[in-house]
Amino acid sequence: MRTQGKTLLASIVAVVIVTATPSAQQAPSPPPTTPYGAPIGLEAAKKVMAAAEAEAMKNNWSMAIVILDSTGHMVMLHKFDNTQYGSLMAAEDKALSAINFRRPSKVFEDLVAQGGIGLRSLALRGASPLEGGIPLIVDGKVVGAIGVSGATSVQDGQVAKAGADAAK
Repeated sequence: MRTQGKTLLASIVAVVIVTATPSAQQAPSPPPTTPYGAPIGLEAAKKVMAAAEAEAMKNNWSMAIVILDSTGHMVMLHKFDNTQYGSLMAAEDKALSAINFRRPSKVFEDLVAQGGIGLRSLALRGASPLEGGIPLIVDGKVVGAIGVSGATSVQDGQVAKAGADAAK
């Protein structure tokens, strides 16, 4: 009985040591240095919106799509029929995150999924940890952002990318 107790104790200590050892994680990347540009205009926003809508319709996804200018103000908002109301706010949050941090919102989703030190990104005010927000970059400057919500995060990201690609 004494040997079994020692073996059990040794096993518990080994598990504690292994789980307490910090796992190797990638350090977060430094913030992008992409400068802000003049706010996206209505005609350019229409082009971005049309590309995003086409991608969503092609896949039969009900979406809310938001385009913000480089100051964070709304230029366009389209909500497909039967899109859940919460997607309107989620799309705007994703776009704001992309503008304010000059990077796709997927960066924050990946940090949270990584766990450990990546969870600190949850404390960043306005950083939406959901894929679907992408900065609109024209001539090397952030002119706005697109935010998409209504399906899965991957599908939201796919629609947002279609729109962002049209801005170039």
